[in-house]
This record gives sequence, structure tokens and C-alpha cells, in this order.
Amino acid sequence: MIKAGIVGVSGYGGIELFHILSSHPDVKITAIKSKSYNGNKLSEIYPHLAGSKLECRDYSADELAENCDVVFTAVPHGEASFEYVEKIKKYDKKIIDLSADFRIHEKEVYEKWYKVKHPLPELLKEAVYGLPELHREKIKSAWLVANPGCYTTCSILASAPLLKEDFVDTDSIIIDAKSGTSGAGRKLKENLHFSEMDESFYAYNIAGTHRHTPEIEQELSLISGKDIVISFSPHLLPVVRGILATTYINVKKEIDEKNVLEIFKNFYNTHPFVRVLEDHLPNIKYVSGTNFMDIAVKYDARAKRIIIISALDNLIKGAGGQAVQNMNLMFGLPEDRGLRLKPVYP
Repeated sequence: MIKAGIVGVSGYGGIELFHILSSHPDVKITAIKSKSYNGNKLSEIYPHLAGSKLECRDYSADELAENCDVVFTAVPHGEASFEYVEKIKKYDKKIIDLSADFRIHEKEVYEKWYKVKHPLPELLKEAVYGLPELHREKIKSAWLVANPGCYTTCSILASAPLLKEDFVDTDSIIIDAKSGTSGAGRKLKENLHFSEMDESFYAYNIAGTHRHTPEIEQELSLISGKDIVISFSPHLLPVVRGILATTYINVKKEIDEKNVLEIFKNFYNTHPFVRVLEDHLPNIKYVSGTNFMDIAVKYDARAKRIIIISALDNLIKGAGGQAVQNMNLMFGLPEDRGLRLKPVYP
């Protein structure tokens, strides 16, 4: 059995990890950490887990390393990941970080966008970007995986199959993305109050100011072999779960939509959690509660533009589920082990 620890279990990403790992056939949860809820049973924080006897503790890095084979850090950037990563490495254990601290390869780029000095820049080259659809083989041998977030996963995987095709204009990528409110975390914020969010829908951090922008550009640039600059516009939906992104890419010559669809199907043929749709468009309702990402592609011949629609559950494929998918690869398990989750519908 894989002994797993969760740092930040009281947040939405942490509790989603707990849900998935607690029913994983090859995992035993041996430590759940929360500073703010030290000494509380998990059921006291989340009443829907009534009956759970697991208790939150303010574990040190040494205690986590001694009790776990893998540690998941589900905390905001600049917090516990820095505190734990270096020490856990000394114990030859694995770590999957759900924050942004090790996703960006360049120290200067990270510090520019996150306004935090990176104390472990030497580990940035050792961290593997945890998107299995792009880096599966590297993840298998990694000890430190930087788990991507929801916007980035939904956006990168939507464009990836086309970036080496000579008929697309890679300088024209526009990503219009919408997120459910759980992506903002569990902490109280005025704009997330019910009276503020209900019947509301708005854009934020547009015009190249959202922190996920350099992460998306980094991965798309690696695929294409040249520097990619995107226009990324996030929006907040009055729903709990889900990411839906609409990506626009101009073409340089006339194409056949069927051929583009085949490019996507071939690209994701060996990836169990990306579904390329033909008979309907993605809907956050259809992926809620699952580790699936749905993609559909259309060609607007009049505008000479490819339109890609992608959707996923931001707490699962966009966070905890993807982290478990990475764990499976790191420990030599089938990639979909413990992740064949059924959609929550209606």
C-alpha cells in the first residue's frame, strides 16, 4: 500500500484529494495536516464525512516524510510547499505540489508573476510539470511533480494537438475561459458571497494579468518549439464546479474540419481521461465529479478560424484527480487506478 499524506486537507483541493485517495485500492492515508484545524477530526470540518475518525495534525516535514511514501501539498503558492519539499527530498520520498511554486521553469518569471522570492530555484529543473497527456514518461521517474491547475489544464490541452500543424497561426491564440467559484478556494472573500455571485457573471484579471498566463505559454511554447504569446481572459461563473474554455486559433489556409478532428483523436488516442466529442459540445455538467476532460473542435470557414471547446471539473481533473493520476504514474500503477469516477448528474 502507498502511504499518503495531505497538507492542506481543509481546503477544497485537499478534501477532494481525500475523497479520491480514501477509496483508492492501493492507498492508505497516513497523515492529514491542517494548521488551522490542528486536533480537529475531519468530520468536524466537513460534516458530510460524519463517521471518519481521521484527525488533522500540524505535522512537521520530518513527521510527514517518516509516515508517508508520497505527500500532496494542497496549499496556496509560497506556503507549505517551500517548507516541505526540500526536507522530504532528503528522505527519498515523493511529493506532488498542487500550488504554482514549481510549475514555472524560470525563477525570474515565477517571481515576476507571483511577487514572491523563490527560495528553492535549484529544484525548478528537477520538478516535472504534471500534465500526463504531455509528460507521462517524465512523470513516471519524477520525485517532485508540479500539478497543473484547472485553467491551465483546460487551456493547454485544448491547443496542444494543433501547435505543430503548419496550417495554424500560433500567434493568434485567444482563450476565453470560465470557472466555477470553488476554484477560488474556501477562504471567505467578499466577491464570492452568495448575494454577490448569484445571477452574476464577470471577467477578471484580463489583458495578460492572470497568473496562469505564463504557465500556459510555457507549455504551448515547448510543444510548438517557438515562443507563444496568448490572449487569456478568465471569467467567474455562478456555479460551484467546472471550467469551460473556448479557444480560437486562426488558420493560414482552408482546412477540412474532419481532418482537424482526426488530429485531436490521434493525439489523445492513448490518454484515458481526454474525450474527443463528435456528436455534442462539452458541458461542465457532463464532467462534474469525474477526472475527464471533454474536447470538441469546430471550423468556422467564414472567419477562417478553428474553435475548440474544452471542459473539466476544476477540483478533479483540474486539481485532486490529476494529482492522483500523477501519483499512479510515479508508483507504476495503471494511470486510471482509483479514478474511474462516475459523473454527478443531474
